[in-house]
Order: sequence, then C-alpha cells, then structure tokens
Amino acid sequence: MNAGHGRRNAPRIAAVVAALAVALTACGDDPFAFPWSDTPDTAKIYSLQRPELNIATAFGFYDGVGVAIESPNATGLWDAALDTRDGELVLLPPGALGVTSQARIATLPDMALADVTEAPGNADQYTADDPVTLVAGTVYVVKTSARPGSFGYTCSYYSKMEPIDIDLAEESLTFRYVTNPICNNRDLVPPN
Repeated sequence: MNAGHGRRNAPRIAAVVAALAVALTACGDDPFAFPWSDTPDTAKIYSLQRPELNIATAFGFYDGVGVAIESPNATGLWDAALDTRDGELVLLPPGALGVTSQARIATLPDMALADVTEAPGNADQYTADDPVTLVAGTVYVVKTSARPGSFGYTCSYYSKMEPIDIDLAEESLTFRYVTNPICNNRDLVPPN
C-alpha cells in the first residue's frame, strides 16, 4: 500500500470517527441506555383448579407470557400461578408449589400502579412460598425467577402488577403489569 494514499485517507477516517462519536452522544443520549416503557400491558390467567388442559394458569413476567402448568411440580420460567383457596383467588410463587425458584411476590396495599416507582429492597417484604390473596386496589411486585443475563450474570427482573378483574365465578385474573427489562434493577419507571 502506498504510504501517501493512507495519509490522504486519514482525514476522512478521522471525520467518520468524529461523526460517529457525535451521533452516539447527540442530545446527551447514553449509547448504553436500555430504553423501555412503563405503559402497562394486560394479561389474563386462570386458576389451577379449572379442569381444562392447556390454559394459562401461571405467568412469566419477564417474557410477558401465560404458562400452562399441568402438574404441581412443573418447573419453568414462570413467576406466579393463580389458584383458588378457601373461596378466594390467590397468587402462588413457585415455592408455594414446592418448586425451587428465586421468584417472590410483595404486596403493596392501597397504592395505584403509577405510584409504585421502585420495587421493595427489603427481602422480608416478599413471600417465596405462601399464597398471596388477591385484593382489588392492591399492587403486587413480582421478583422474577433467576435467568441468565448479559455478560454471564444471573438476573432477576422486577414487575409491578395490578388486578383489573378478579373473577371468582370464572376463576380468572385479568391484570395490568409493567416489567423493568434491566437485570437486577428495582426501578419500576424508566429513567427520563
């Protein structure tokens, strides 16, 4: 390669690198930020007591999917199941069914979904293996089961959810939820 040719391209390369750097930091944007929305999604799950097969009786908050659990010891990436106990609908973390999991549920009574900006940091506020009775006007925070994250970390994710319809006759729960997709981050509203 001709040394003069490389020197003539050096200003062009420097200009491209400078333009790329400006583009990555334009308007103060963080090129490593992980944008997400706090607009709630809606989902519906059914009680484990229903006789049908292949209906969503549990929910995986990170993936935002209903999961059919057809045996009490089923494992998988679900964080809360719905069951009917003593005439009430309850959420069951996997531990309540004897499944080993990092999933946990916290109850935040008398709060609106929009007002819950951060998941509780105190482990004592979560239940890992007891049923959680569903109550209208209550927000629940779910710490998801552990899963592989980026860079070899094991991650849990945090979601907030609010019942929209607790239907005892149908044995179903319709709810709104928001999940923070950032590994081990307890914020429940995205950064500005």
